[in-house]
Amino acid sequence: MKKIILGLLIVLSSCTVQKINKSLSKSEVFEKGHFGFMLVDPEKEKPLVEINSDNYFIAASNTKLFTFYTAYSILGGGLVNGLNYLEKGDSLIFWGTGDPSFLHPDLKNNKVLDFLKNSGKNLYLLNNFDQVNAFGPGWAWDWYNAYYATERSAFPMYGNVVRFQKAKDDQKISVIPERFRTLLSGKETENWQGYQFRRDRFSNLFSYQITYEKVDEDFETDIPFVTSAELTSVMLSELLEKRVDLIKNESYLKLDPNKLQTHPVDSIYAQMMKISDNFLAEQLLLLVSDQLANTLSTSEAISYAKENLLADLPDEPVWYDGSGLSSRNMFTPRSIIALLKKIREEVPLEKIKAYFPSGGESGTIRSWYKADEGQAPYIYAKTGTLSMANSLSGYLITKSGKILHFSCLMNNYQIPSNDLKTELQKVLYYIHDTY
Repeated sequence: MKKIILGLLIVLSSCTVQKINKSLSKSEVFEKGHFGFMLVDPEKEKPLVEINSDNYFIAASNTKLFTFYTAYSILGGGLVNGLNYLEKGDSLIFWGTGDPSFLHPDLKNNKVLDFLKNSGKNLYLLNNFDQVNAFGPGWAWDWYNAYYATERSAFPMYGNVVRFQKAKDDQKISVIPERFRTLLSGKETENWQGYQFRRDRFSNLFSYQITYEKVDEDFETDIPFVTSAELTSVMLSELLEKRVDLIKNESYLKLDPNKLQTHPVDSIYAQMMKISDNFLAEQLLLLVSDQLANTLSTSEAISYAKENLLADLPDEPVWYDGSGLSSRNMFTPRSIIALLKKIREEVPLEKIKAYFPSGGESGTIRSWYKADEGQAPYIYAKTGTLSMANSLSGYLITKSGKILHFSCLMNNYQIPSNDLKTELQKVLYYIHDTY
């Protein structure tokens, strides 16, 4: 009888897999572009579904899976290094590590500021800004005004953005940091239906137009500012109310510095993954580089990861930045599946659930892949979106309690991305419901 029952379960499982395969390979939606999909039950020897799993795709923000794994492997789950510094007599010489949390409007880390305030020494900011290009390879020039393309830098402050909010006083618009208010000009208009903020392409001059009465009480927008070593030293001087001199001395950068531990990296992982924060992803790779070699280099962090952490992937990652903004990044579904396996083996499930967007509940999939009424989320996965690419990769929990790994990469579609998500939602729910 046990053999009969086992045989029936195998037959039913086989039928389910065949239906999943058919729903993907025969879909009128998915056939309109370049489609790749892989589904794995880690308890099985063979994948359940493979469609173009060895093809390279532009994965957009699925690149953050590689950034997350690299950062988690090198930085762990403790505090990030927020400052490198040397003490020379009556001088404190310090420089940036790429830590994105310093005065970030969401992360609100003041430890570096307090450390510098409490120092009785003369302060010198060592200029290592030329180690970091503000924009990644393949980024579009006209993204300069958008939060998703915030400048990378050696010593970020306030997340390298100016945050504009609806104020509750006579000024009407709140500006964080306040120093940029004098660089803001604009007007109220009855013809505009909301608000629009812009920055000059090459300078920190901001403008806006707004229909103040029609703007929501909790409106908020972040606009990147142009970073530089000079501006950073000025802003630090203003905040500390004491002089911070900018110096250039390559020999100091070759010394072994003291390191100031500041902010829990867990909160950076979670915000980076859940809302697909490109700035945090880029800065995490700089923190990795700082940890490995006391220098700031995205390319060196990626090279280290490929050689030491990801050499066992089925296909070598074509990997250029931390965020996935570059369309030069390309990965195969089966390499992403292999990465998901590594993450699952090395990161506790409760942390995966805390970091990853969850279907119907949080992050970039809070409006998609909803579980049945009263049930816990069944999808924990990273999204990815560019004009030519959509992706979703992560973990699917079935009603029978199995945790499956899946990767779906879609390129060159001329249809609305919601059509792709709707079709994928049907397939993933069917897998959840029946496997």
